[in-house]
Amino acid sequence: MKLRTFLLAFFCCTLYSGFSQVKTDSITKKPSEVISNKNSVIDGKLFATEKKIHAEVDTSGVKSLKDLPEAAELDKKWLEELYSNSLFDTIYKSVTELKYEPVDYPELSTDTLKARLARLNARTPFNVEYNESLESVIKGYLKHRRGSLERLMGLSHFYFPMFEQAFDNHDIPLEMKYLAIVESALKPRARSRVGATGIWQFMYGTGKEHDLDVSSYVDDRSDPIKSTTAAAEYLGRMYRIFNDWDLALAAYNSGPGNVNKAIRRSGGSKNYWNIRTNLPRETAGYVPAFLATMYIFEYAEEHGFRPERPEFQLIQTDTVHVKQMISLDHVSEATGIKIEELQFLNPAYKLDIIPKVAGKTYALRLPREAVGTFVTNEDRIYAFANAEFNQREKPLPKAINSDTKTTYRVQNGDYLGKIARKYGVRVSQLKQWNGLRGNDLKIGQRLTIYPRIHGASNTSKPEKRVVNTAGKQTYKVKSGDSLWTIAQKFSGVSVQNIKDWNDISSNKLKIGMTLIVSK
Repeated sequence: MKLRTFLLAFFCCTLYSGFSQVKTDSITKKPSEVISNKNSVIDGKLFATEKKIHAEVDTSGVKSLKDLPEAAELDKKWLEELYSNSLFDTIYKSVTELKYEPVDYPELSTDTLKARLARLNARTPFNVEYNESLESVIKGYLKHRRGSLERLMGLSHFYFPMFEQAFDNHDIPLEMKYLAIVESALKPRARSRVGATGIWQFMYGTGKEHDLDVSSYVDDRSDPIKSTTAAAEYLGRMYRIFNDWDLALAAYNSGPGNVNKAIRRSGGSKNYWNIRTNLPRETAGYVPAFLATMYIFEYAEEHGFRPERPEFQLIQTDTVHVKQMISLDHVSEATGIKIEELQFLNPAYKLDIIPKVAGKTYALRLPREAVGTFVTNEDRIYAFANAEFNQREKPLPKAINSDTKTTYRVQNGDYLGKIARKYGVRVSQLKQWNGLRGNDLKIGQRLTIYPRIHGASNTSKPEKRVVNTAGKQTYKVKSGDSLWTIAQKFSGVSVQNIKDWNDISSNKLKIGMTLIVSK
């Protein structure tokens, strides 16, 4: 009996050890390849051996920055607590051109729709009563807009929690969040034909009334949180005037004056459906579009919608107050977060630059995993940004010289960040040079670019110069290398050192290229 027990225990231990092997990375890093050369010519450039270039300590390096482990662990515990309780171009044309003819959509019977609308009406302060016009709009959306509605449902996971919080603070019905779908299709930088901007489509003057700052750098109308607070305040004002949420919606769209005129022309009636024919055409379709959107979102599961998952949940992000002027490009380089993701999270910064203005506070929203890295290393990141800003001020006149101008045709798979990196420029510069407001590009679209290789033209090749590497350490560029990663391999060497020692002005490197990495 003892022998059997011993053999069984031995077998279990052997089996356990077999399943607990430590996984090892199949790709091992090779040590940096350092070559000492004398009297060699590199890339057709000649360096004078007697010229001594002293290494400068790179105090602004921002690659491979890490968070404090203790703080990261606290963040992890807090996130677990939060997750346990978490709620996991404008469509102006579609509203103004709503058709109210019967729509053939057998998947939704009239009786079923009536029953669902009655249940919805019982739990909201809006008049969600059945009528043939509303049925037409709902069935039209279900039949023709399923794809766009699924994408909007995905985006709503990010935006709706912030909307609900603001509306709860101002005693606004939480269902009002669906108004943002009608107003802007959840596009923070949406801009209407008359200049209304942002998720809640504020005009310049109305935005100013609600303390939404608009400047060359910032447009608070595109800030989801600030603009939602302003929308809640404005809707509250409209409700206090009309004491009816349907009319408050109509007034939000066309102004209280137009609603009052419609009431007068309707003989004093204050039911939206009774005065609708006397409202402006856009407003006449506004409330039906809102109610149809509310119905579809509330009964999405019954209609088989499969929402696309968003890039982020709101709970997966956090904000930090910036202390100095910094661009989203700088943040991207320091944290490794893609510029497109930062633009999505920070749509209020028109030029992708967060300014430093006395008396004002500006916030940077980041994915939560990047917040600790940014806060722990913010002094180095600000130093890096400041050095970059100072460096760019000097060559700016050359950068816009017509001799360096080039034209790029957008290809399939291109996006602004990719093109900017290719030419060593900023996304904000690409936008400024080409008058772009958003990030959307079309295949075949031509972009004007002023590359950072100053004095070079499209047709002529730069003159090759001979580089002498006698007595200096050199490094051969490998796949995946950048100036930053190479500089990090050698103590006391900065990116600017490498540029100076190798007489290069851009950040582009070629595999196999040999660089001097010592003075």
